[in-house]
Amino acid sequence: MKDPVVAVALSGGIDSLVSGFLLKQRYKDIFGLHFTTGYEKRHIDPGMLENQLGFPVFEIDLSDIFEQNVVQYFIKTYLDGKTPNPCIICNKKIKFGTLLENAFQKGADFLATGHYATVVNSISFPDRRISTPYLEKGSDPLKDQSYFLSLLSADQLEHILFPLSGMTKEQVRQTANSNGITPLFPSESQDICFIHDNNFSAFIVNKQNHTPEPGKIKDLSGKTVGHHGGLHKYTIGQRRGLNCPASQPYYVKHIDIKNNVLTVCFKAQLNCKALAVNQINWNYPDPPPVDDMITKIRYSHKGAASRLTIDENALGNIIFDTPQNAVTPGQAAVFYKDRRVLGAGIIQ
Repeated sequence: MKDPVVAVALSGGIDSLVSGFLLKQRYKDIFGLHFTTGYEKRHIDPGMLENQLGFPVFEIDLSDIFEQNVVQYFIKTYLDGKTPNPCIICNKKIKFGTLLENAFQKGADFLATGHYATVVNSISFPDRRISTPYLEKGSDPLKDQSYFLSLLSADQLEHILFPLSGMTKEQVRQTANSNGITPLFPSESQDICFIHDNNFSAFIVNKQNHTPEPGKIKDLSGKTVGHHGGLHKYTIGQRRGLNCPASQPYYVKHIDIKNNVLTVCFKAQLNCKALAVNQINWNYPDPPPVDDMITKIRYSHKGAASRLTIDENALGNIIFDTPQNAVTPGQAAVFYKDRRVLGAGIIQ
């Protein structure tokens, strides 16, 4: 059996550089891929990466497909009154979609990235008998990124390596320091890489030439308690920017695009015990429901005991043992059993 050819995605940050360094210790045939989106603050010369790692690095322009599949998805989802998660879509369609295809075209058998997660397949765990590759949490609970990778299919996972899966962030820093690896960025990358000032509202208005339409803010009884400057500025559970004085703070409960109405409530009224999901990616031998399943409804959510059923139209219904706060349409609901990712769906 020939040695595998491995491509590694290189952003220039410490995680991807250490991944490249670790892979070079293990594999003979390795090359780097640095892709651009058109939203970079500054251009990175692939030669700077080659000098540190000692293997060739190719630059690939993915700006057009990134704009179409990630940026426009982000804008449309917000304008539909939902809250998108562009990182999940980028991982599915760009990094492990188009970039993986580019790696294959250049002769690679696998694509590696600096994600903190664990992919279980025949090359990452050769001592296991694996019929279907699957995803698990990373070793560092503070950095685990399995949530953002939850829509990856088994076919994609079969060709993916995560060299940092068994490491903590501190171990990665120590590896970089002891081996003279210098990241090209002094700080961690942003969650939304294409919005540099974190002003989502201004980005949507400027990018889409969108004219915000003011409207009413109502409470759960239907009483008008204020006015908003455009529904694209809000997400479920949001407190800031409402400017509606009351006996206690209001939070966004519902976004009604059709009638241009923002409904607010008090914090305790945000709780929800059931939700629906579609676009379900299920990667577990047994169909749902699965005992001891935990569902995370956003990245920062600790996860809660729940039960999933899927109807004949492939629509999932999740019922929590206890009500959860601020269930947000457009976000991913990710299903776990212990460390393993069972699958995910998009909250409706």
